Amino acid sequence: MTLHGFDAAGEFDRQLRTLLDRGYHRMAGLDGEDFAGLLAPLRATAAARAGEMAPPDEGRAPFVLVVTRELAAPEQAVTLTTLAGRSRPGIVDRHFAEGELVRFVPVKGIEIPDARAYLLFGIERGEEFCGAVPEDAMAAIAGRGRTLLTVEEGVALVTHFPEVLAKNKCFSLGGSRCGDRRVPAIWISANAPKLGWCWAGNPHTWLGMASAAGRDGTLG
Repeated sequence: MTLHGFDAAGEFDRQLRTLLDRGYHRMAGLDGEDFAGLLAPLRATAAARAGEMAPPDEGRAPFVLVVTRELAAPEQAVTLTTLAGRSRPGIVDRHFAEGELVRFVPVKGIEIPDARAYLLFGIERGEEFCGAVPEDAMAAIAGRGRTLLTVEEGVALVTHFPEVLAKNKCFSLGGSRCGDRRVPAIWISANAPKLGWCWAGNPHTWLGMASAAGRDGTLG
């Protein structure tokens, strides 16, 4: 189904191939065919919403296929990311203690579909919030009726659209917190993506706040 010149089903197929090429099925303990079969019903969901979408452009993506930590731990998934045109794998910042990422879970008000994979729609990396206090940025996004990205969603965005992560246009992931003042973020370090965190009250000129229009885990 193609509306307004955007082939959502074709884009879904591209993202599924990306996950298979990067070995997500092995992280999930599945063979490629079973992994593809698990995610395949979401293709119809993407196609049905094609009329709401525009092709990706700088800093925006129509949708991303998100694999939850039930299938792929974020600390493993981030090592499968790269910057656009680069080959160095992503890393987890040393300021995360070993095993600590599991504590960063969706904040109150963010409802993740009850599925092992789902679609996130209408994503913006949020560079307009570069230089803003993260708490203020999160409040502004909530006021627009949009949702903050979780750690898994941020990793998915960079996996499927590596060009979104650019110099001085990196982004925080305010949808995942662990009960303290830390806000996860993805930025660039040594020509690779890095998953780290910054304080909720500290602005950074190169760090915006990513958001999305919504989520859909409907299987077909």
